[in-house]
Amino acid sequence: MKKSRKKRLRRIAERMIDRRRKRQTHGEVTGIVRMTVSGFGFVTPEAESVPELDGDIFIPAKYTMNAMDGDTVMVQLLPPRRSYPGDQQRGPSGKIVEIIRRNREEIVGELLAGSVFRPLDPRLPDNIIITGARKGAKRGDWVRVKLDERDDSTLSGHILDHIGRAGVLSADLDAVMAEYDLPPRYTEKEEAHALQLEAREIERLDCTKLFTLTIDPEDAKDFDDALSLEKSEQEHCVILGVHIADVAAYVAPKSKVDEWAQERAFSCYLPGRTLPMLPKALTAKISLQQGEKALAHSVFLTVDTRSGEVVSSCRKHTIIEVDKRLDYDEVQNFIDTGEKASSWSAKVAATVKKLLELTRTMRKYREREELFIDLPLPEVRVICDEEKNCIQSLSVKYSRESEQMVEEAMLAANQAVGRELIRRNIAGIFRTHAIPEEEKSMEFAEMMRENFNLPSGDISQRQVCRDFIAALPDDGRKSVILNLLLRAMPRAIYQIHPEIHFALGKSAYCHFTSPIRRYTDLIVHQQLWNSDCAIRTRSGKTIDKVAQWCTEQEEVNDNAYFAASDRMKLRYLEEEFSRDAGRIYEGIIVKVVNAGFQVDVAELGLYGFVKKERMRGNFQRRRYSLQEDESKSTCKIGNYIYLRLDSIDFARGTANFVPAGR
Repeated sequence: MKKSRKKRLRRIAERMIDRRRKRQTHGEVTGIVRMTVSGFGFVTPEAESVPELDGDIFIPAKYTMNAMDGDTVMVQLLPPRRSYPGDQQRGPSGKIVEIIRRNREEIVGELLAGSVFRPLDPRLPDNIIITGARKGAKRGDWVRVKLDERDDSTLSGHILDHIGRAGVLSADLDAVMAEYDLPPRYTEKEEAHALQLEAREIERLDCTKLFTLTIDPEDAKDFDDALSLEKSEQEHCVILGVHIADVAAYVAPKSKVDEWAQERAFSCYLPGRTLPMLPKALTAKISLQQGEKALAHSVFLTVDTRSGEVVSSCRKHTIIEVDKRLDYDEVQNFIDTGEKASSWSAKVAATVKKLLELTRTMRKYREREELFIDLPLPEVRVICDEEKNCIQSLSVKYSRESEQMVEEAMLAANQAVGRELIRRNIAGIFRTHAIPEEEKSMEFAEMMRENFNLPSGDISQRQVCRDFIAALPDDGRKSVILNLLLRAMPRAIYQIHPEIHFALGKSAYCHFTSPIRRYTDLIVHQQLWNSDCAIRTRSGKTIDKVAQWCTEQEEVNDNAYFAASDRMKLRYLEEEFSRDAGRIYEGIIVKVVNAGFQVDVAELGLYGFVKKERMRGNFQRRRYSLQEDESKSTCKIGNYIYLRLDSIDFARGTANFVPAGR
């Protein structure tokens, strides 16, 4: 019975494979689909599917066939079509004719009326029918759903878990954690295990007499880096010490805590909730606390004070004692006013002043020699209290010189360690950032010319890109343009090969300076530890797999953060609306589609949408704009527009606005 069933299944599989091969000869290909929040998608063809096909296949929203992000699908190519420049719809297009394999079986979302479920992830199909028992869930609750055996014309699923009430801050965060499969907080047992860890022995340099400072956010709990400055025997040079908490002394490769850290890959920072990569008990134990001796892994950079060039470096395992803990706000006030904080000694003030002068010179050197690309984008953060279930405020964060001062030291240390890995032939993880693709550069240039009357040139050339940024208008459009520029660039990734980091203008660049919150940094520390102790290091093959895993998890963490942050901002917006329903917001149009246009509401750090049907007049899509037939009124990318809140869709995480004059 079992053998005949296996034979039957094998024959079915063979017929499916044969059918797909025949389809490929008739303009049908297989690949992985990546969906967008706008409803359309892109399919990356399998290499053996159609070797001559260049680039991804664009899938219009009406042809997605309920496909979900990451599904393996069969696509039928469509005849060449009309496209609009700048909306990423060039190249081949097609329609999905078969979903070969689902990427996932379980999803999280909100239960709506009529046994309808709407996923939290806006890239997933809108409405899924719920079958079976509700498990105590009611309309407006977060639930976890397992998809039923599929019928591609409809999607259905049954409830696995009832997570909590949507709108309750803790439940919203629980839903985000479940959707993005984030590891839970460490248990008391795991914390207790981590607390028992003792440092491994290694030869150390006693640097407790070095005058050492930490500079962190005012509310920081963990301190994994410190700075020192001392004279050098070389003329016109000083030695900048970058001291990093020696996490590898406590976390050995393949240990239990190492496995926990690798699974998490990063500390995840959600609004009101932090999910640390390492147990809190351990990070508190190894942090560089003021007035306490601590184990560090230090990079000593010899810097020419005239040019800002790092002329040499060396790395040591050390013992340090932090003399003073500083925060960015008080350092920035000292930079701006020259007034030191009341708790500062004269030596603290003098050291900060010297560090500032040195790092300014180092930054100018990088500008000349590396032509790094700086995107001065403000970040709107949500300040919330999970215990009180309230959103306290929105906070706008800018990159200030106090943060840049520390950043310069960390960048130099990271590059020095990256070069050592190559020099000593130690397998390591490098941070790379590819040059923007030619097509993306051309699309961006056309968009800037058509909508902002700005010549961007070829942004794949760093100097051209820098000149373009420097010439941007200093108004609300600047952040919009910088965001569009950021979208035109690829994501930075982790890999074993030391290739170019386009934005930084560096090569041989790794991450070393945050081993408490990034596993990529920790594994570099572990590799160096083993090499220093003549212990076998991990193989390149192993390191390559870890690099790929960390790249994937970084994107997951970013998506989880944005999902949680946007949801909290919508709650804040709802509270504002309850206090002032007629409030006017200023927005800038950033994207135009057939259904309306997307707006950037800078004060909220949020994208909203204006539906064409909610506008007065008969508007039609014209390239980068919507144009009204009779009045010739135009809504164009780059235009300012005043808005009122129309509605909030918490399940999809979107805010809909209407023009304020409506």
